[in-house]
Amino acid sequence: MDDLNNDIFKNEGTDAAKNSGESSAAAKQHLETERAAEALDLVHTLLDWREAQQTQARKDDVEHSEGGLFTSSVMSPDIELRWVLDGLHSADIAHVLEGLRLEERLHVWGLVNPERDGEILIEVSDSVRETLIADMTRSELVAATEHLDTDDIADLAEDLPREVFEEIAESLPIEEQAQLRAMMSYPDDVVGSSMNFEMLTTKGDMTLDMVLQQLRVMEELPEQTDQIFVVDDAGVLLGSLSLERIVINPPDTLVADVMRQDLLQLEPLDEMDDAAQAFERYDLISAPVVDSQSRLIGRLTIDEVVDSIREKGESDALAQVGLKEEQDIFSSTANAVRARAPWLLVNLLTAGTASYVASRFATTVEQIVVLAFLMSIVAGIGGNSGNQTMTLIIRALALGQITSANVRDLIKKEFTVTALIGIGGGLIAAVFAYLIAKDDGFKLGLVMMAAMFLNLMIGAAMGMMVPILRDKMGKDPAVGSSVLLTFATDTMGFLIFLGLATLFLLLVSYP
Repeated sequence: MDDLNNDIFKNEGTDAAKNSGESSAAAKQHLETERAAEALDLVHTLLDWREAQQTQARKDDVEHSEGGLFTSSVMSPDIELRWVLDGLHSADIAHVLEGLRLEERLHVWGLVNPERDGEILIEVSDSVRETLIADMTRSELVAATEHLDTDDIADLAEDLPREVFEEIAESLPIEEQAQLRAMMSYPDDVVGSSMNFEMLTTKGDMTLDMVLQQLRVMEELPEQTDQIFVVDDAGVLLGSLSLERIVINPPDTLVADVMRQDLLQLEPLDEMDDAAQAFERYDLISAPVVDSQSRLIGRLTIDEVVDSIREKGESDALAQVGLKEEQDIFSSTANAVRARAPWLLVNLLTAGTASYVASRFATTVEQIVVLAFLMSIVAGIGGNSGNQTMTLIIRALALGQITSANVRDLIKKEFTVTALIGIGGGLIAAVFAYLIAKDDGFKLGLVMMAAMFLNLMIGAAMGMMVPILRDKMGKDPAVGSSVLLTFATDTMGFLIFLGLATLFLLLVSYP
């Protein structure tokens, strides 16, 4: 908390509170995002100052400058940067590095205290981590991991050069080497890859006073410690003892008499999504991880669950726009093109298909020009309605709310809702078409209403069908869903609207 209360971000409100004798805690307590943004702005200011000094130094010798900004040595901004970075939380430094151009990022990275390199590498995004690791020597990488826990080293493993990782692994104690190998053997999206091995255990025949004495001799408790796990001599999990029960019960009480036995137990191959739902449902801070024989092998903590939820949300958001992984906003042009071009090409093909369908009705549009203005409404509304349905379905799938027992009821309900919206929206669209049409306004209104209703139903069908089918196939339901939805609603919207217009406004009116 000391890092969060340093005084490098002063403002008038903070100074006033200080002058009045108040603690200024309210003025200094920023949300992490606000504080990180302030840190980034300050670093940008210091980098601009540094660049200005270097420019001035090239024009005129700094030693002969008189007063002003350039009386300091060229290194003064770097001294200020070191001071600022030393006062920041590692997560804030990570945010700063992610918001800098590559050249600036590497310069600031070189000013960070080397003892904090490891914890900052854990905080930055994968794409930015690659640029930082590429700038570090083998000895620097090894030194950066000296103070990291086994689970943190496992998180860095994929980005470290193989020879560096092997050297780091060999330097670990035998027990930690086994833990590292175990964590790396699990897929990224299961509990085993995110569990940690730092936890407190005790036996059921010990008294609370004995447990408390053991706690007092420890230098610090493992992070996110809210309970002590009770195991037998074979390591089988028997229950848990909360810190609250240690405090409120008499010292001579046996652990077995006050421990909780009905606690949630996770297994290494449980999905992280399922674990996250359990943490949210039961308001957990930590949960034990056991093997098939119920032996305690680790624990999952709330910080790992929050990270998993954030990463899942970012992954889903990126997947819906065709990006496979988080992108460095200052990555090279070539990398950015490779990441974005496939999605745009797919969209170009789908848009081209929709345009081709519309071009087949050129004669109809030429004779009834107002259709050109109305057909985009049909496609757009269908796409928006389908996106609503698709978002609800993807969320329900993520929360495990859709099962074989209720999927039919869900489909029936969504079609009913969409049909009612289609009738209401279609009537409004029909009135609009009637008012702007010069001829055949009534017929055009009916065509508009029918086309909108049908396209909304198509959007609802695609919004439900694509995510559910992809989930049944074991695929991410978010990936590709929006592409197929847009393709269906645009193409079918044009086809239905222009087809009905051709049939009822031209063929019927002019047989």
